Amino acid sequence: MKCRRCKAPAQVKLPSHNTGFCPDCFFRFFSGQVARAIKDHAMIAPGERVLVALSGGKDSLALAHELKEQGCDVTGLHVYLGIPGSSDASLAHIRAFCEPRGIPLLVHSTPDDGLAIPEVKEALKGRPICSACGKIKRHAFNRAAREGGFDVLATGHNLDDETARLFANTLRWDASYLSDQGPCLPAEDGFARKIKPLYRLSEFETACYSFLKGIDNVVAPCPYSSGASFTGHKVLLEDLEHTRPGAKIMFYENFLKNGREAFRSVAGSSPALTPCARCGSPTVRETCGVCGLRRMVAARRAGLFVEDGAAGLEDEAC
Repeated sequence: MKCRRCKAPAQVKLPSHNTGFCPDCFFRFFSGQVARAIKDHAMIAPGERVLVALSGGKDSLALAHELKEQGCDVTGLHVYLGIPGSSDASLAHIRAFCEPRGIPLLVHSTPDDGLAIPEVKEALKGRPICSACGKIKRHAFNRAAREGGFDVLATGHNLDDETARLFANTLRWDASYLSDQGPCLPAEDGFARKIKPLYRLSEFETACYSFLKGIDNVVAPCPYSSGASFTGHKVLLEDLEHTRPGAKIMFYENFLKNGREAFRSVAGSSPALTPCARCGSPTVRETCGVCGLRRMVAARRAGLFVEDGAAGLEDEAC
């Protein structure tokens, strides 16, 4: 196969676009998809400060690298989770990535915040940790963005992530989640503006970009992630993509064009949000779910019983 653009030998085959590219032309394609997402959804205005959530994986590092190359004012944020054999390696990779590129890095430590993930896992007494971990990270992302005066918070969610989430929400016909799913969420009610500039690019495409750019990323999965439901949804959608190239982007873009507004009309109003009495983050309760988890962990350390502070991890706003 020859490169669609320059006719040199292609090294990246993209069946979803019925084409292939040499490395240089693939970089042009990748940059164009990110630029299109930013333009179509007014994600980043000139001069705005962008906080990029960095996990150490290929997607978040590729996003930070590309936004930096496109001239954005980028700062990285890593949430250190305190997971033995995982967290230290992730932080080392991220520091090694940011320093030579001149990307400032902020690190938020959940152990310093009383929420080391192994302790949270123990406090949950066998219940799945992924929901709680995600809640803690989103809480940290939002506070860092708002308290640091950033205009927008960017995450490395790719097309596979977004279609898997859309598929899961559609299986449940969850109107509240379907009504606000999209690559850009406005700042409101104490939440920072959030964007997903990689939503038009597949996991394979971001992997190719990282490999060809020589971006060293963390490859070991989280030791606590076994059995995550989104993994199965991604397999189903990838099988569909194999037989119908382009199905994923069509599914997602047509939802944004034709489906989201319909769900907004039936989702109803969201519960009123007020500042958490402990940390000030927006919540539908007196104290947010993250502060509830912190209380559970502290009580477990002291050998005390405390009522379930994990209630509302799925439906709470903060």
